[in-house]
Amino acid sequence: MAYSITNSKGQAYILHGKMVTLRGGRKQQIYYFARKAKPDALDALPAGYAVMENKRTGLPMLKKK
Repeated sequence: MAYSITNSKGQAYILHGKMVTLRGGRKQQIYYFARKAKPDALDALPAGYAVMENKRTGLPMLKKK
């Protein structure tokens, strides 16, 4: 079951994560929310992160604790 959050506007978002390669060749894990589940959906919130919501747009985002 994918980790999902419902924002203050009642829209559901699902947490995704994937490993990307930066310009210098370094690999970094990124996290993002999407309305539909994709193959890279995560089952749980990553350790050390908390979900917050953008007050103006209502979009959820992760923030380090």
